[in-house]
Amino acid sequence: MTSDSVLPVPGIPELLTFGESMVSLRSAGPLSAGGSLAMHVAGAESNVAVGVARLGHRVGWAGVVGADPHGEFILRQLRGEGIGVHHRVDASRGTGVMFLEQRTADVTRAFYYRAGSAGSTLSRDDVDAAFRNGARVLHLTGITAALSQQARRAVEYAAARAAGEGLDVSLDVNYRSKLWSRDEARAVLTPLARHASILIASDDELGLVCAADAGNGPEPYTADDAELAMAAELLDRGVREVVVKRGAAGAGVHTAAGRWETPAVPVTSIDTVGAGDAFTAGYLSALLDGEDVPGRLQRGALAGAFAVSTAGDWEGLPLRAELALLGATPSGTTQR
Repeated sequence: MTSDSVLPVPGIPELLTFGESMVSLRSAGPLSAGGSLAMHVAGAESNVAVGVARLGHRVGWAGVVGADPHGEFILRQLRGEGIGVHHRVDASRGTGVMFLEQRTADVTRAFYYRAGSAGSTLSRDDVDAAFRNGARVLHLTGITAALSQQARRAVEYAAARAAGEGLDVSLDVNYRSKLWSRDEARAVLTPLARHASILIASDDELGLVCAADAGNGPEPYTADDAELAMAAELLDRGVREVVVKRGAAGAGVHTAAGRWETPAVPVTSIDTVGAGDAFTAGYLSALLDGEDVPGRLQRGALAGAFAVSTAGDWEGLPLRAELALLGATPSGTTQR
């Protein structure tokens, strides 16, 4: 038995995204030692949805949850953030669960219980239902394509449909080694990238959307040379913006007009989970506002800084009025 529900949002969504959201049970120490677990919503696409919504945009998220308290929790949280929820409930499957272990101050480990989950059954019909209200930007990630063949076909269909209808298609590689191998990911994501106007990847993920990992240039051949070669290939294939996330080293963008770089905003890092999604949310928000590439990079860096300096996947993401807090307020002070 399944059911559909749509929470109306005023006007056409500026950004539409879909994927699997899970319940994340977080431990402050080794899971094997026991202790308290805190319950959160996790999912790359819903992280971006929250980030863009908090920055003042109309956002739609589509996904499938189980007929269980976990699914109800996810829907309640997303609706509470003002996100238009397009969901299907699959009573025959459970909502995915992830345990997140803070193993040391510098190492966090994720343990997934999502195989065969409700979220992995995302289909073309779900995509069609989500598209009914329209959108300006469609945001996708490689995670959804890794969940199942059905979910992969839904992602491929959504990307092709959105590109055909003239939407900006944002594709974040978001490679997860626990879901598939690099070769499997490359076989799916390289052809998928031809539909993307904005391709987002960390510096070690670019090779997953190119014909092959670049690395065979004349000596001496540096990591920067490899990045330039792969970005050039993607631009030649029709991608408009190749966005490279470098973590604490900042981020860069390659376009036909040139290359831009921005440093990371200096903050005290306490939790890096969700930082890449926060950067993506900031970047896409600035795109929706008509900012130029440097402006998009700057807002992405700010949103990422909020993420790493607060706990949780998305709980610390900023409202638009809060963006000025970082960089303008001296570290360690209280704003009064």
